[in-house]
Amino acid sequence: MCKFQLLSTWNVQGHGDLHRKGGDRVRRINPKGRPEHERAVAALRASYDAVPDGSPVRLAKKTSNLFRPRSAAGPAGLDVSGLDGVVEVDPLGRTADVQGMCTYEDLVDATLPHGLMPLVVPQLRTITLGGAVTGLGIEATSWRHGLPHESVIELDILTGAGEIVTARPDNEHAELFAAFPNSLGSLGYATRLRIELQPIAAQVALRNIRFDDVEDLLEAVGEVMRTGRWEGEDVDVMDGVMFRPQESYLVLGRFGGAGPTSDYTGQAIYYQSLRSKATDRLTAYDYLWRWDTDWFWCSAAFGAQQPVVRRLWPTRLRRSDVYHRIVRLENRYGFAARVDRWRGNPDRERVVQDVELPLALTGKFLHWFAEHVPMAPIWLCPLRLRSGTTWPLYPMHAGEPYVNVGFWGTVPIVPGAADGDVNRAIEAKVSELGGHKSLYSDAYYDRETFDRLYGAAAYRAAKDRYDPQHRLTDLYDKVVGRR
Repeated sequence: MCKFQLLSTWNVQGHGDLHRKGGDRVRRINPKGRPEHERAVAALRASYDAVPDGSPVRLAKKTSNLFRPRSAAGPAGLDVSGLDGVVEVDPLGRTADVQGMCTYEDLVDATLPHGLMPLVVPQLRTITLGGAVTGLGIEATSWRHGLPHESVIELDILTGAGEIVTARPDNEHAELFAAFPNSLGSLGYATRLRIELQPIAAQVALRNIRFDDVEDLLEAVGEVMRTGRWEGEDVDVMDGVMFRPQESYLVLGRFGGAGPTSDYTGQAIYYQSLRSKATDRLTAYDYLWRWDTDWFWCSAAFGAQQPVVRRLWPTRLRRSDVYHRIVRLENRYGFAARVDRWRGNPDRERVVQDVELPLALTGKFLHWFAEHVPMAPIWLCPLRLRSGTTWPLYPMHAGEPYVNVGFWGTVPIVPGAADGDVNRAIEAKVSELGGHKSLYSDAYYDRETFDRLYGAAAYRAAKDRYDPQHRLTDLYDKVVGRR
């Protein structure tokens, strides 16, 4: 479908779909504009100048989508309070200038009224643009558009040296542009990002295809990635779920069409629908946030999938950031862990990871995982880099198909084992199969292995140039710490 048809579909049907069945609304976000953005940048620079010379630099940020422990707050952090919005949207050029602390929820609310979306919208509403670029992100458009940093045209970065530089792939800061993805704030902080946008229709039509052998699902993934089609229909979005190797579902979606839509913000739960519906239809808004309402399937840990609890739990509080706050409270106070010990249950190890495997070896990992890690379901999200650009801190081969495997939960620590053993085994298996894992959660690599996997030479060169006094926490120390 051409651009004109997509935008026309949205204009005819989309405004009526701004009101969702669940009662939410796509809020119309008014862009901040350049003057307000410049004032926010000035406040950020003033807060940097107020940090004593030689003292470490950090953001004054209370919330996070990270799962690894955060260090205790030190001196006052950098003021990013004004850097949380959209600067401007160019619907004709299909670009948006976005501040680094802007959430994808706010960005989507600013672009959908134009019939546009970012090329990749990570699954959770409160992931920020800066976080997705410096810490990686992924979603069901990644099989075509890669990772969020690949849609960045240019970005302004506050470096560890206190300078604001504009990095592009073809200017004097190209080294920083390439090293910024997966640096997790250890090279600087994005204040503004110019990103590409793509058309999206008012609705997304889905096919939920069951496979009795996960290897067959992976073969189908390969066909879609080669041809862009499945059984005669174009594919715009693709992801999947494995409940067990003998039961998995590939979800293929196409932008466009019209008809009644499903609502998974009430009693119905999205991932459960894959088992009962061969086809489905969602509004564009609901599709982009289909995983957020129940944090994929992890809301079950809080009782939010129990019918009585679900009716009493307000829809506006059924969100990933609410669940994340509950997890942080548990990590801090250990209420559930104490109850488990009182009941005589074993301690549990947190296993919250996303890993990328070459498509040809993903089946081996999934069978190994099903045998060694008692956890299901598992999310499957195919991806492929958009171009031959090299991203040294997360090296992947251009043109090669990969699958992101996401698994999030806890497993019992069996007698004779220690906390971290399962995560270490996963790290070893992923490396053996030529994969990588994202660094938003627990990591156990020794320094030598970490440096080999995550582009140490390029990182150190950029670190020495843009943070010569090393005022920003080193990447390894931030991710692994002193385990």
